[in-house]
Amino acid sequence: MSGSTVLKVVIDAPVMASFDYLPPEGRCPQPGQRVLVPFRNGKRIAVVVGLAAHSALPPGRLRRVLSVLDPEPLLDASLLALLDWAAGYYQHPPGEVCAAALPRLLRHGRDTGTGALVWRITPAGLAAREAGEPARAPAQARLLAALADAADGLDAAALAALAGRWQAGMRQLERRGWAGRQRIDPWAAAAGTQPEPAPTPTAAQAEAVAAITAAGGFAGFLLQGVTGSGKTEVYLRGIDVQLAAGRQSLVLVPEIGLTPQLLARFRRRFPAAGIVTLHSGLTDLQRLEAWQHARAGRAGIVIGTRSAVFAPLPRPGLIVVDEEHDGSFKQQEGFRYCARDIAVWRARQLDIPVVLGSATPSLESLANVEAGRYRRLQLPERTAGARHPSVHLVDLRRHVANDGLAQPLIAAIGRHLGNGGQVLLYLNRRGYAPTLMCPGCGQCVECRRCDARMVLHRHERRITCHHCGATRPAPERCGACGGELYAVGQGTERLEAALGELFPGQALVRVDRDTTRGRGEIERRLEEVASGRARILLGTQMLTKGHDFPGVTLVGIIDADQGLFGTDFRAGERLAQTFVQVAGRAGRADKPGEVYLQTLFPDHPLLQTLVREGYGRFAEAALAERRAAGWPPFSYLAMLRAEAPARGPALAFLAAARAAGEAHAMADIRLLGPAPAPMERRAGRFRAQLLVEADNRAQLQRFLTAWRADVAALPEAGRTRWSLDVDPVELF
Repeated sequence: MSGSTVLKVVIDAPVMASFDYLPPEGRCPQPGQRVLVPFRNGKRIAVVVGLAAHSALPPGRLRRVLSVLDPEPLLDASLLALLDWAAGYYQHPPGEVCAAALPRLLRHGRDTGTGALVWRITPAGLAAREAGEPARAPAQARLLAALADAADGLDAAALAALAGRWQAGMRQLERRGWAGRQRIDPWAAAAGTQPEPAPTPTAAQAEAVAAITAAGGFAGFLLQGVTGSGKTEVYLRGIDVQLAAGRQSLVLVPEIGLTPQLLARFRRRFPAAGIVTLHSGLTDLQRLEAWQHARAGRAGIVIGTRSAVFAPLPRPGLIVVDEEHDGSFKQQEGFRYCARDIAVWRARQLDIPVVLGSATPSLESLANVEAGRYRRLQLPERTAGARHPSVHLVDLRRHVANDGLAQPLIAAIGRHLGNGGQVLLYLNRRGYAPTLMCPGCGQCVECRRCDARMVLHRHERRITCHHCGATRPAPERCGACGGELYAVGQGTERLEAALGELFPGQALVRVDRDTTRGRGEIERRLEEVASGRARILLGTQMLTKGHDFPGVTLVGIIDADQGLFGTDFRAGERLAQTFVQVAGRAGRADKPGEVYLQTLFPDHPLLQTLVREGYGRFAEAALAERRAAGWPPFSYLAMLRAEAPARGPALAFLAAARAAGEAHAMADIRLLGPAPAPMERRAGRFRAQLLVEADNRAQLQRFLTAWRADVAALPEAGRTRWSLDVDPVELF
């Protein structure tokens, strides 16, 4: 077809292509606008991503857009280009990628207005009232009179006070053109509030800030600083320069739990900057409002978790990725993207600097420094003269642990509490005990749907699978032999009970997924620690990610052996990062810190390297091992995952996929597998995987583009649930 404009639109559906539509009569929407289109037997929200002069479809098959939902594009050209690149690189349907960049309310067709909805009288309404209308509708007449007396309009609460059933009357007034509605945006920065004075920077901080602000365009910086060295101060000073130039900054953090403390610090420093947050803890309306403020340019600083990497930025100046090593930046379901990597690509696209900050950088980022793609900025010392904590290994072969606590650690806890310090204990295992075991027959209570054991939650008197969520009342007897069941191992709930008995009267706060489910609960618990009311802080990995606890003088790692013998080639890297991050919470300012690690393997090379030589030396050795083995970051991976109600269909699909891949044989492309996943059965489904490895990223992309189409066309594809994960971080 030719002679008229054809709209290229994408729909939130698992389809790897765009769709062609004709514009509505008299109006041609632009790329970035939402439209309502007929789709199959219904209607769907779509986003226009391009315009074309013709379509491959015959004219008679092209359908017309039903309506245009936005007066102007919601997604600008640079954001559309970013989403197009992400869909191609991660081999994911473009409509689903586009949906990831929009707040949920916009995906469902809501208008873009935010703020309080108010109704006002129109000039026609004033004229009607002067003429005595509506004469035969007293309820409408009262509403019209009230609107006439309200210069600023009336909101729903005020109208409800006038009449309990005001909605029907107001609809009639609107239908007649006598009243209209609009949203009043309550946005206001804290103008007039005095900013908190900036501390004097250290020499290393000043050098890092100078390098970042001197970048005239795109530049990638790895800000590597020991815990407590003031990485956030470098971010703040870099952002200050951008604000002075009228530009926006985007700050990505790995967890929602990091935002309260970070947000408070940013607001004290920049009270008039206009700061918004984007994360899953917001309501749909709050998220839409924050997104709109970013898009309008009112928000000078956007702070958010993973999906905030797609926030609209009409005046971009700087992107910061805090704790860049953290695995939470990788989406594990659906659109499997890495926010850190997209942030770097977006900074290059926008020609602005990007700062990746961490005390324990990922090996990928360190390899980029070696290759000259990033510049490393180092903060080797803690601020305010704080000393690094002393580290003690507790040999659990010599010191028996009761309820997870060995005597040397118990003594250290008592000593630090007696000296007025706070204590942080880390155990990355929630619940009371990881399993219930029968000593008579040796059987453990297992999940009926997963290859995993059920975790005892004693307070709830239930056992739960932490993989599929299945839960049931905790049994008292073994189902196999009738013997009594015993709780084996420690979880945070059991450790909490033990600490309560050992240190009665000492306020304790537990931070894990079980205790922070309620809205605002994590903020409340962290505030108890920051205020000093809580003396003991106990938690899981949620505590390892950048929190500043200035009163903590002792850190205890209850089980340092988790990850020492993992099957994933990244297990050692994760363990090292966790160790350094947790240990770094001990001792700030003038309070010296101590770290106690309980382990059955005190002579393990990884632990010895970390304790004696630090993360930098570990990373050097780990990179050398990866280079010798040909693993990332010295090769590139993609993983085809499959799951089915039985083992056979999943493996058969992957075998057929491998055969299709071998037909696209390329040099330096290696297919590994198929094989069952390390946890083969999960949530009642059997899982398997096929790994694709390449020496060159571009070559891997060419292979995946051709191979994915063949995989989707396989007859076996319809009998399995499958996904393609580019740059996987979890091999499970």
